Amino acid sequence: MRGLWRLTVVQWKLFVREPAAFFFTLIFPTLLLLLIGAIWGNAPDPIYDEVGFGAVDHAVPAYAGVILGTVALLSIPISTAGLRQRKVLKLFRTTPMTPLTYFAADVAVAFAAAIAGGVLVTIVGKVVFGLRFGGSLAGTIAAFALSAVAFFAVGYVIASLAPTERTAQAIGQAVFFPMLFLSGATFPTELMPAWLQRVSDVLPLTQVVEVMQGAWFGRGVGSLWPEILYLGALLVGGALLSVRLFRWQ
Repeated sequence: MRGLWRLTVVQWKLFVREPAAFFFTLIFPTLLLLLIGAIWGNAPDPIYDEVGFGAVDHAVPAYAGVILGTVALLSIPISTAGLRQRKVLKLFRTTPMTPLTYFAADVAVAFAAAIAGGVLVTIVGKVVFGLRFGGSLAGTIAAFALSAVAFFAVGYVIASLAPTERTAQAIGQAVFFPMLFLSGATFPTELMPAWLQRVSDVLPLTQVVEVMQGAWFGRGVGSLWPEILYLGALLVGGALLSVRLFRWQ
């Protein structure tokens, strides 16, 4: 347990010292929220299905998905591939530490970073724009946890396939940034052509945004089963592929 704690602390320090990971997890979503709030405000708007909620109320749970995407598709692949490239993972294998200890520490740091980003966005939304919440706290936490582990599994698949840190960065960005604009997290899908909406419907980040917003507004589990099953399949498939493909050197 002491080894797990020490490794977690070291991994957290490495995350904080990585400018790109720190920016896209903590700063970028908050800047997006401030921009959306400055343009649209947060007055209740009848264009939304949820009566009594505004633009910022919809943006905050969506940006929680964006934060998970940055951690899973940018931070995890880049840091893991970098450690492998610098032979650090190979050194881990020569110590008494088990592979489970390494992954537990890495996932713990990823969760901590995502939670920090989500809390920051929520606080800014509440203080600056009077953020509203219409769901249950337990349901929202469960939706966040499921979305996180599903996305993290995908991140480890990329980390397993990428031979170098630079390659991991390129793959992660190529996967993440199209989803950022096509998932409905930053740009309304209603304004897209019909064929592009069909593309959006099958993207993982779209499912995360739907689950997070559904939990945030208390839509009920019954209406979210397709997205939940999608994320469950993503988790299982990603985990199995990661276990099979992961390389220490």
